[in-house]
Amino acid sequence: MLDAGGAFLGFLLLLALMFLGLHVGTVLAGVALIGAGFYIGEPVVKAFATQLLASMEDSILLAIPLYILLGEILVRGGATDRMYQSLALWFNRLPGGLLHTNIGASAMFSAVSGSSVATAATISTVALPVFRARSDDQRLVLGSIAAGASLGNLIPPGIAFIIYGVMTNTSVGKLYAAGMLPGVVMTIIFMATIVVIALARPHMVAAERRDVTWRERIVALPGLIPPTVVFTVILGSIYTGWATVTESAALAVAVALPFAWMNRRLSIRMMHECFLATFHLTAISMLILAAAFFLNFVMGLLGVPQALARFAGGLQLEQTLFLWCLAIFYLLLGVFFETLPMLVGTVPIMFPIVTALGVDPVWFGVFIVLMCEISLISPPVGMTLYVIQAVRREGSIADVFQGTLPFFLAMIVMVALLIHFPQLALWFANLSYS
Repeated sequence: MLDAGGAFLGFLLLLALMFLGLHVGTVLAGVALIGAGFYIGEPVVKAFATQLLASMEDSILLAIPLYILLGEILVRGGATDRMYQSLALWFNRLPGGLLHTNIGASAMFSAVSGSSVATAATISTVALPVFRARSDDQRLVLGSIAAGASLGNLIPPGIAFIIYGVMTNTSVGKLYAAGMLPGVVMTIIFMATIVVIALARPHMVAAERRDVTWRERIVALPGLIPPTVVFTVILGSIYTGWATVTESAALAVAVALPFAWMNRRLSIRMMHECFLATFHLTAISMLILAAAFFLNFVMGLLGVPQALARFAGGLQLEQTLFLWCLAIFYLLLGVFFETLPMLVGTVPIMFPIVTALGVDPVWFGVFIVLMCEISLISPPVGMTLYVIQAVRREGSIADVFQGTLPFFLAMIVMVALLIHFPQLALWFANLSYS
């Protein structure tokens, strides 16, 4: 058996190895094997391969490649281009103009892709050519794209919710319900941030060249149909009980294919490219997940969850204060680590502590996903920042770093709202599963 001190030493070793740049899956499996070999013995070490295979048997994990494939089909099938053009007409007259389209398009694409990195790459590809012909401050443009991309996992069906749900045995459907309202509020806060900047510093935002008529807006509405239909199929099938989370992902893929066909983009070559991208991203994700599940298995044998629960009980900290300490810890961690390592590397340690302090597991799922999303726009390792710069192919990445600052502060406001008003995440989840 391992006490809380030994568990934290193992956690520090895990963070140190990640910081050195070793592959996340290798680090997780290595720490687990060291713990098993040192404290338990050879039988558990020999069970490594068996546990890796067993960890992949949960059918809900099939939703991960299906959502990746869904995003690829929508991008390569032309649905995202038309969606962006439609939203641009509807947000035309807001202070900040087309910048709001970056947020709105990211929110809609997040609602069907479940990936922040995919959202960043997609919206950057569509938006940056449009803004090159405008006089908007490039830093603000880049920051708005990065901010919108951070909605990728928070708005259902986020892949991070699937990973958290499987790791903690929490209902993924309930996590999706819990993420909906915070996702909407976060979108509104981002758009409000743009309005404030546009009014305070109008020189940073290009003046709209023409008025858009209501007829033009209505004619453009069909461009919003594909993401709206796919999103409705995903959540509608889950909450009516007609399909599981995995089945709803498969249904969404089937629904997306006709839209690609209607845009005359559906072909064997397009599907081949979609499958290749899906296989690549799935292989990377599943390797990390399998190693994380083996680490959980070893920690369970060592009694780490129980030791951490006892440790938490002895702290006698007020819950809100502890959550703010945890938020600061994740903010610092996000400066050095990417989203998936943060998620799979800290949940096994933090989950027993927060549940022992009476924190709702569903609420904590939303909280940790939000903190992981903040890491995506935190220099110097925020993944979405580099994705956007790679699509941009000009200038300095420092422009992207500077552009994210006001939206980073906006996300801190969202963290405060979530901590002090937990019903923001729990109200709809409890209503949906009452």
